Amino acid sequence: MMRMLEPIAGADLVRPAAVLPLLDFAGVAVFAATGALAASRAKHDVITFAFFAAVTGMGGGTLRDLLIGAPVFWVQDWVYVAVCLVVAVGFWLLGSRPWRFRALLWLDAVGLAAYGVMGAAKAASYNVAPLICIVMGVLTACFGGIVRDVLAHQPSILLRRELNITAALASAGVFVGLKALAVPTWPAVAVGLAAGFMLRAGALKWGWSLPACPSFISRR
Repeated sequence: MMRMLEPIAGADLVRPAAVLPLLDFAGVAVFAATGALAASRAKHDVITFAFFAAVTGMGGGTLRDLLIGAPVFWVQDWVYVAVCLVVAVGFWLLGSRPWRFRALLWLDAVGLAAYGVMGAAKAASYNVAPLICIVMGVLTACFGGIVRDVLAHQPSILLRRELNITAALASAGVFVGLKALAVPTWPAVAVGLAAGFMLRAGALKWGWSLPACPSFISRR
């Protein structure tokens, strides 16, 4: 079965950091913002803001790179760390605002969609099989948020009924599927982003969730 999952071909994914630079930095910045906002809820100092921003912004990509045998992206390019620091200081200076929690949720939705695509794209550039590319997209999008929630003593995204990880799965899956059909990168990116973001937006606005375990199974 796994032998049938051949790596995604395409020269436009050989160097995703060159092809998708805006998406990559945007994903880091957005997740860094969610980390900073999580720190702001507990009124932490600027150093803690920076730590939360860096862990959330770069945690998922770090795990992805270690698993696929790639050089860790922020070690190779200091700009990623700088982006996290700038975002952290900006939110620290902004101070407490009544809209911050809602902003965190919507920024998280953007980050899940963007990094689901970016994680899958980078894995594809290392000749990883399509199924594993999707897994890497989900890990890239979700791992930093999981660490953030643990540090902030908030309910983990793993335990929330609303569509969350599913949104990252949709982004990565749609992108990988379209690339397997030889769709050019930018249309595949756009459709993958839209799929993930719309799922997460629906969960935030209308409470969409996957079905729970059926009661006749849970009684066993």
